[in-house]
Amino acid sequence: MSAQPVRITVDLPAGLSEMSGLWSPVPSARATIALAHGAGAGMSHPFLEGLADALVAEEVSVLRFVFPYVEAGRRMPGPAAHAVATWSGVQTWLATAAPGAWIAAGKSYGGRMASVACADEVIAPAALVYLGYPLHPPGRSDKPRSGHLPAIAVPQLFVEGENDPFIDPREQFDEVVAACQDARVHWVAGGNHSFEVKGARRPAQEIGAGLAGAVAAFARGV
Repeated sequence: MSAQPVRITVDLPAGLSEMSGLWSPVPSARATIALAHGAGAGMSHPFLEGLADALVAEEVSVLRFVFPYVEAGRRMPGPAAHAVATWSGVQTWLATAAPGAWIAAGKSYGGRMASVACADEVIAPAALVYLGYPLHPPGRSDKPRSGHLPAIAVPQLFVEGENDPFIDPREQFDEVVAACQDARVHWVAGGNHSFEVKGARRPAQEIGAGLAGAVAAFARGV
């Protein structure tokens, strides 16, 4: 099933705007996931395409979308408030297109912005999925982005590569997960921040598809 182009209304500080989205509905879906891109790629990145297609095969409806800076043709993320507002717009859009419980998921930056929106009670997803949570910039473990995570009451799934520099040292990441109210980790053996494994080169689309089973199982469980 091909994804349907959609437009998502977002209330930005400068006024109402529309973001591009791709909607892949599944008849009698067992779960609905809103899937955000990372800081350096839009919603059509092969990793997200592979993951979305494989989730659809797992009977999960998927909404992909872009943040305002991508819609405007820029490469660098804008203010966090813009991303949070986008997540709010996504929730409103889903309330009409797929009423009921939904899960917020995102690659790196997109997942972190979902967690901020949830902690601030701007959105109320049934659960959160982080595909490579950027705990801190590589080599800057003194700059953690985790203070808000313990405030989140819904289940959180961290999908993490074992060799991801964004969560090194591992002990710091383990402490963050332990401080959360309901969190679990799905490890990708040998994976980096993009879930690539040294010596086992695979297309990004295949890598994304390979995570669908774990994400779908978690989604169905909540």
